[in-house]
Amino acid sequence: MLFRASPTRRDCSTLNRSVDDHRTIDREPLRVYNTSHSTQRSGISRELTRMLQIRKLTEHIGAEIRGIDVRVRLPADTYQRLRMALCQHAVLVFRGQEITDPQQIQFSAGLGPLEMTIPSDPIGDGGPLGVISNVDKLGEIIPPNDVRSLYTKGNMLWHSDGSFKPIPLRASLLAAKAIPPAGGNTEFASLTASYETLSAPQQEQLQGLFAEHSLAHSRAQIAPNLMTESFLDDTPPVPQPMVRLIPETGRRALLVGSYATHIVGQPLHEGQTLLAELLAWVTRPEFVYSHRWQLNDLLVYDNRCCLHRGRDWDRANCKRILHRTTLAGDGPAPASNAPPHTP
Repeated sequence: MLFRASPTRRDCSTLNRSVDDHRTIDREPLRVYNTSHSTQRSGISRELTRMLQIRKLTEHIGAEIRGIDVRVRLPADTYQRLRMALCQHAVLVFRGQEITDPQQIQFSAGLGPLEMTIPSDPIGDGGPLGVISNVDKLGEIIPPNDVRSLYTKGNMLWHSDGSFKPIPLRASLLAAKAIPPAGGNTEFASLTASYETLSAPQQEQLQGLFAEHSLAHSRAQIAPNLMTESFLDDTPPVPQPMVRLIPETGRRALLVGSYATHIVGQPLHEGQTLLAELLAWVTRPEFVYSHRWQLNDLLVYDNRCCLHRGRDWDRANCKRILHRTTLAGDGPAPASNAPPHTP
């Protein structure tokens, strides 16, 4: 065993307490600026930067952003501040953002280049926007045992979006269009803080290791034969470093989750045991932020710095609709071969 990990299973009282302890901050009125007049832009930029507020949600992960309206075109320095906040906190929460799909795409593009959805993916059509929901195109709830519902249940496993791609996704944005009255939280776990709390020998043991990531492996944990042949062809398994570098901050992050099938070059059982131990470590309660959705929430999360998973709800009777855009990665995940961190 790599280390002694505390149990990840929590009873209902513990889970409900962690959710109920989440601090909900009252929303302030949002101010909308007309940036079409060049003579106003400099002053507007300074005002927007001044109004932007960042409030940490937990010690290791998550921050709420207040004071800006993402529906308008924001100045470059505001986007830069948001990018740095994302690197630092991994998850950014914007409340009360009643945005259209084009506005979500515009805001996302301000943070970085967009990634198109895979045409054969059930949640997308090859464009920049994907829909994660239990609702069909006619607005009817999809039965829980329908193959479309089973496919999205893969999101209930801990994962980093796009780690099964040769170039993993940098970040994702989720906009809440419909939420259930109870359940359906999204949980996030810090890949940086969990790595930094490993001992130096544990960190050193992981240097230079690669794990193979596969979308088919993740979906097979829900039900067999969920993926079409064309989707399988679009998403062959790829190796990823188990520790990667975050260039903007110099921090290192673990890369594990439900897409990881085995460790390259290690016996299957030994590698899978190590992957399971690491996942249990990453998802310890002190590294996790549980987001209780409100209508018109917008979340931005850095896939390099955190894992996430959706929690179940009464999907047979209640709608849950999230619109997702993603930021493309700028290259293969950089492996971290530097000396281990010493606390």
